[in-house]
Amino acid sequence: MTLDPVHVDGIARLAGQVGHAVDATDHADVAETAWQDFLDPLLDDGEPVLRPIDGLARRRVPIEDVALQEPPFPTQHGLDAGTINPTTFTNGLVLDVSQAAMAAVPSDVALHRTRTIVMTVHTNDRTLDLSADWRLDDDGYARRRILHAPRVDRYEQTVVHALALYLAESRHALDQAEMVSDLLVLDGPLYPTGLLKWRERDPELRRLLSAADVPREVLGNYLALVETFVERDVPLVGFVKNSASKAVTRTLRDALGAPWVDDDAFFRQVLQRVDDDGEPRTDALTFTNWFRSRVGTDALVADPGTLDLDHERALDPEAYEVTFMVVYDPRVDLVFRVEAPYGVTADAETRAALTDQVLAAVAAERGPPAAVGKADALARIDREGKAALRRRIEREFDADQRRTYDDRRWGVVQEG
Repeated sequence: MTLDPVHVDGIARLAGQVGHAVDATDHADVAETAWQDFLDPLLDDGEPVLRPIDGLARRRVPIEDVALQEPPFPTQHGLDAGTINPTTFTNGLVLDVSQAAMAAVPSDVALHRTRTIVMTVHTNDRTLDLSADWRLDDDGYARRRILHAPRVDRYEQTVVHALALYLAESRHALDQAEMVSDLLVLDGPLYPTGLLKWRERDPELRRLLSAADVPREVLGNYLALVETFVERDVPLVGFVKNSASKAVTRTLRDALGAPWVDDDAFFRQVLQRVDDDGEPRTDALTFTNWFRSRVGTDALVADPGTLDLDHERALDPEAYEVTFMVVYDPRVDLVFRVEAPYGVTADAETRAALTDQVLAAVAAERGPPAAVGKADALARIDREGKAALRRRIEREFDADQRRTYDDRRWGVVQEG
């Protein structure tokens, strides 16, 4: 049954009361104050946690002009990993499967065929040891591995998902690094933020991050990835389409009562342009300068003493530091965050080239660069593929996927 029209009208009136209570002009004024007075640098307990690299600046470029520019990097590679999502079975196993793929512009068919596949399994049966070494498949084009996830009393799905996703992504990037000659763009952040957030999420997850072998291996892979590209003098960036970060706004909230729900909302407010009638202007991309960041999880990779890893760092500590710029595309009303290690962006010429590359790509694609879009298509496991894979796993396990009433209610499980 749908809502009766009288109830729709009533809910709309409630929303109107909320809308009248929120003054968008006030938000714009606070955003301008935050931008002008608090970001050069942004302080947290008196310590600078966010600093502009080359001065605080907001810039814009005409979309039609920048879309036609020749890209500074002749070839681009994108990398992404997709999963079937965490799945629980009636025999007590919880697992997720991830595949990572790399795409090239111009295309490279052999590279596109290459895959790294990781299955992570959690079980409370202490007699089982499921971990295995890497194995080759598909005539050597695919590497696969099964992981026995560290045992937890809760968050089993969180653990199997993060470890499968980030191990597949980081291992594939390292294995294919030599294929990249000009630029690698990760689909997502530079470092595994989903894993790093364990440190602040729960004591049990925090313990795994510092004591369990697999999370430490994954984090070490990302540090090694930065080292590989910095030492080869090939830029590495992460293109974040849907940032959930609240680190900047959380710090601003303590300073001036920032009203935004997350960092994307703040930067959207800062970068939006309107005409004399208050209507959005859509003729230009707007973007910020590059920042050096130690806010939120970014601080964990910048300080060698924060994460207790076996990985011996090969670069100066500041080379691992997260730097980022923010781009706003008014045509789709979306904010994109572009990250790179300071070991890459410390060079002004490289920084400018990356900025031009990203702007040209966003203008042309109305979203992520073409290499990222291709990698996403290669790595994505669609709904039908997920269902087929789960059915095959059910047969291998001789156990069914554990289902809930909501699965049946919302049509996830078919009858019969």
